[in-house]
Amino acid sequence: MKEYEKQEALRAIPPVNEILDHTEVKALIERSGRALITESIKLILDGYRKRMVASEQSGTIIEHKTRKEVTEYLVGKLTAMMEEQQEAGLKKVINATGVVLHTNLGRAPLPEKALQLIHEVSEGYCNLEYDLETGSRGSRHSHIEEVVTRVTGAESAIIVNNNASAVFLCLNTLADNREVIVSRGQQVEIGGSFRIPDIIAGSGAKMVEVGTTNKTRLADYAKAAGEDTSVLLKVHTSNFKLTGFVEEVSLKELAALGREKGLTVMEDLGSGCLYDLSRLGLQYEPMVQDSIKYGADIVTFSGDKLLGGPQAGIIAGRKDLIDKIKMNPLSRMVRCDKTTIAAMTAVLSLYTDPDRAVENIPVLRMMALKEDELAAGAVVLKNLIDAALEGRVETEIVDDTDEVGGGSLPGVELKGKAVALHPPEPGANEIQALLRKAKTPVICKINRDRILFNVRTLVREDYADVAEALAGILR
Repeated sequence: MKEYEKQEALRAIPPVNEILDHTEVKALIERSGRALITESIKLILDGYRKRMVASEQSGTIIEHKTRKEVTEYLVGKLTAMMEEQQEAGLKKVINATGVVLHTNLGRAPLPEKALQLIHEVSEGYCNLEYDLETGSRGSRHSHIEEVVTRVTGAESAIIVNNNASAVFLCLNTLADNREVIVSRGQQVEIGGSFRIPDIIAGSGAKMVEVGTTNKTRLADYAKAAGEDTSVLLKVHTSNFKLTGFVEEVSLKELAALGREKGLTVMEDLGSGCLYDLSRLGLQYEPMVQDSIKYGADIVTFSGDKLLGGPQAGIIAGRKDLIDKIKMNPLSRMVRCDKTTIAAMTAVLSLYTDPDRAVENIPVLRMMALKEDELAAGAVVLKNLIDAALEGRVETEIVDDTDEVGGGSLPGVELKGKAVALHPPEPGANEIQALLRKAKTPVICKINRDRILFNVRTLVREDYADVAEALAGILR
């Protein structure tokens, strides 16, 4: 690059203030604030100057020569940067996979009642830790304790940020530096590589394993219990199944042994089922109410799986034990904020009327959908897609298998319906990737070179968005 070309290129670079006065940049300032936009412009200008240096060293010529051309180029870079930042982070997506509790997509969608209460307590102040009766400091646990005890039959309860925390906090409180007896076949690994043995060790307790992978008997627990034992732990294998030559000790039997030995009996149910799923034609899943009834002193379970609420861990059981857990200094580290407590309170309150729980809790409603309902939804979705694509792409309604997901009900297959799209060029993989970049991303799956949109996990409002996204890609 000649010296006069270099000087011309430098003079063509607009100052920061001039870019800030650009019409498009003013709109960005209104949306994102002057400070952020100013810093972003400086970064872009720095990058442009570095590119000039690289161009000089390589002997090439900068293609943006006039002040106007450089300004438009820089404004375009700034707009793209802001759009990329806006697209990052959490956003709504459409789940067309047929997996009800999709861990990667946030698991349980919340009921309308929960969303309303979250908005109500978040738009201003709330009585999170304020006793309206006495006008003095209150406890955040009080808001959820009453509804948990009413639904489960437990004496008391506490909520923490997830079920792994619930298990950890219980063991740290009740068995720190003491023994916890657990069946070898129940040393499960839950999501994110969290393993029961690791949680027990991290809590300060000493794990004593009994039995074998496939068979554990009551005598195994009785023989292992000694002076240093504190807790008999039963873990529900909610994310896998052992079949064949297997045997495990029932909670009733373990509770009786606990009373005989003066030991705490704790059950980790994981999935958090509060509704008899056999009423939906599914296999029976152990319910929290039954665990309390059968004698568990402490039960821990998730909020965002079969329960259908936000991510949380709930601890229910004997009041004297729950009181100790509340007093543990670590409970403050894993406590929930007002939005989680509000959402969980609203979801749990829906279980006080079991006959209406299915229609009001999205997770239960999706699992309860019958084949004729799914087929009717698939017809509506197919017609919308055909209209949006003007019939130029072949579609058909097919049978498919849906899942509960979220580490719940392993091996249970739900008969599903999907709209299958036989993609033209670009192929299925490319279209699937483009759907993830739609205004409202659509998450779907591919089967035999067809793109499937499973209707079980869609709501009617999603149908038009799916059709619109496809039209934007294929038309």
